[in-house]
Amino acid sequence: MIQKQKSSLDSTNHLSVKQLGWKPQAQQEAILKDISTTFKEGGFYGIMGPNGSGKTSFIRHILRFLEIKEGSIRLNGDKLQNYPRKKLATQISFVPQNVNMEVDFSAYEVIAMGRMPYQSRFKDYSTEDHKKIEHAIKITKCQNLREKPFSHLSGGEAQRVLVARAIAQDTSYLVLDEPISHLDIRYQIELMETLKYLNEKEDKTIIAILHDLNLSAAYCKEVVLMKDGTVFAQGLVDDVLTKSNLKAVYDMIFEIYEADHRKQRFYVPVIPS
Repeated sequence: MIQKQKSSLDSTNHLSVKQLGWKPQAQQEAILKDISTTFKEGGFYGIMGPNGSGKTSFIRHILRFLEIKEGSIRLNGDKLQNYPRKKLATQISFVPQNVNMEVDFSAYEVIAMGRMPYQSRFKDYSTEDHKKIEHAIKITKCQNLREKPFSHLSGGEAQRVLVARAIAQDTSYLVLDEPISHLDIRYQIELMETLKYLNEKEDKTIIAILHDLNLSAAYCKEVVLMKDGTVFAQGLVDDVLTKSNLKAVYDMIFEIYEADHRKQRFYVPVIPS
């Protein structure tokens, strides 16, 4: 069952996916099957679904880490594969789930890497580059991490630095792969608040793979719910995260509660007896 809800956003610029499919050569079963959806500029989108549903493979196509062989992805009307890599890096930035850096770059140096798509060869950082870097450091609260080696940072600190690098890249679209999965609850909220600020105050389009139903419902404007390599449901959060959809996708029963003192829904899985 696929539910397509009309977006609450009205933007002429968008990232459009049509009938995207993908099957690795070594496998008989397709990983992605006929995926069609649209991410409009200014949206905050959560990509959700159980492990193995195709979420990471999906965003790897958006980032052009995987070649588009079936279907199409267009950015503002142009085929994604027509964008030179450097040009695409000025449109879409990425925060990976894990990064291992053997070389001891400082946190500042890692954040400054976000300006690389704008640099000419053998040119130092411009005044504008430094302005963007400092802005990213400020809103991610990385001031006290500037000189620390990246390899010495805690998980929460490293994630903040990677988000800062993506912010310094100054793109319209920010794609994140499970950004809160290894963070404690404090850092989870801090990161989601940072993404909310970028979305609401700087008009950044957020596309994030998320597993936490409660944080997704609290922060996302729309959800793409995946199952078995397909889009099972997509649209506004309250329309997609229903008991019936969650049961069908996660094969579990959920109770949904709404707090009396605030407009926030809570999703609680029912433990099998």
